[in-house]
Amino acid sequence: MKIFISADMEGISGVVSSSHTEPGNKEYDRMRLLMTKEVNAVIQAAFDFGATEVVVNDSHNNMDNILIEELDKRAVLISGSPKPLSMMEGIDESYKAVFFVGYHARAGTDNAIMDHTYTSKVMYAKINGREMSEAGLNGRLAGYYGVPVALITGDQNAVLCAKEELHRDIVGVVVKEAVGRYAARVFPFDIVKRKIEEGVKEALLKIDSFKPVKEEGPVELEVSFFRTVMADMTLLIPGTKKKDPRTVIYTAKDYLEAYKVFRAMLAISPGIN
Repeated sequence: MKIFISADMEGISGVVSSSHTEPGNKEYDRMRLLMTKEVNAVIQAAFDFGATEVVVNDSHNNMDNILIEELDKRAVLISGSPKPLSMMEGIDESYKAVFFVGYHARAGTDNAIMDHTYTSKVMYAKINGREMSEAGLNGRLAGYYGVPVALITGDQNAVLCAKEELHRDIVGVVVKEAVGRYAARVFPFDIVKRKIEEGVKEALLKIDSFKPVKEEGPVELEVSFFRTVMADMTLLIPGTKKKDPRTVIYTAKDYLEAYKVFRAMLAISPGIN
């Protein structure tokens, strides 16, 4: 049983601020070690309860946060960026399920640690009219390959977003309780590890009950940006149309194309200044 893990950082148990998540800050190295420990807890539990192969894609910032020398030696790590499929690099039809580790809520969510959708440029991203978090966007790419999402870890609203956007039966592990954008009730790692073990066990015991979330036929991507100039630049992508001064729409032939166009929009739109 092959498991794919996409690991972000904002949803890791002890992480509460940008000083924890941005390379160069004094707290970053401590938190990347905690991220590695939390991913290890998921890997350990996955092997304990039936996994035969685990691949981890580092999915935060420059995507080189996880310490390979500290990572469980049974897992394969995909590290660095840019990657063609970004947070989902490595996904294909060979996996039994996807686990989202350290994920966060979509942009604009109340009481959610560092809520955003891929970058601070994005006000919202919609697929066929439904607003998405990274879990919803990435989970649909897994679904394109016929793979279901079985588990998500993060704060309570990261879990809620995944359940709303994918399916209610995803196993959600709340590793911290957000009380604002930069504050949360956090727990000792032993408690977090136990919660993760219980969540992974539940997910793998009912692994055959999970269904992939697929977007069939043409897919409408709608993205609203923080600045109008960001939307302007995405018009360089053929087929992109303006909905309003900072919102654009693109109709893709399938979800893979929509995902790639979304990534291209983020790449060519200028940063916030």
